[in-house]
Amino acid sequence: MKKLTLLFTLMVTIFACATVRAQVTNDQMVAEWQRAKNYTKAYLETMPDDGYSFKPTPEMRSFAGQMLHIADANYNFSSAVSGKPSPLGKTSAEKTIEQTKAATTKAVMDSYDYVITTIQGMTPAQLQETMKIANKDLSKATVLGKAFEHQTHHRGQATVYLRLKGVTPPQEMLF
Repeated sequence: MKKLTLLFTLMVTIFACATVRAQVTNDQMVAEWQRAKNYTKAYLETMPDDGYSFKPTPEMRSFAGQMLHIADANYNFSSAVSGKPSPLGKTSAEKTIEQTKAATTKAVMDSYDYVITTIQGMTPAQLQETMKIANKDLSKATVLGKAFEHQTHHRGQATVYLRLKGVTPPQEMLF
């Protein structure tokens, strides 16, 4: 009987732990996106002007293209979450923004501001609403988490671009 009681207690504990989800507040999400914006800005500032057109191989994006791809995704994910049209409309930053240091930096920073403004304009309840994306029902907070993962992935790829140009990447900004 003791073994059965112990097993039952263990199963209830595991179930309880599995069903508890940490709720991230809007302020915490904004703080993380602001940190990501600052980190990405450091990458944009570190790459010399002549490195914005650099491609490690012909079939890869340029450094500017990589960064503008981040901007496009920031706008697209945020627009999907908010239900509001992207400020870019149906255009793509990667295909329409001049791939200079100044133009790329402005476009990318504006996209981070758009994400941050989107989060600030939502209630915690709205962030928990589900939406269909990639044939999955996900909370809007989870979709914004996917956007965060996406920008982190592409910023990480940009490390190689900097190294190949002989530039030391910015110090990690984990906190």
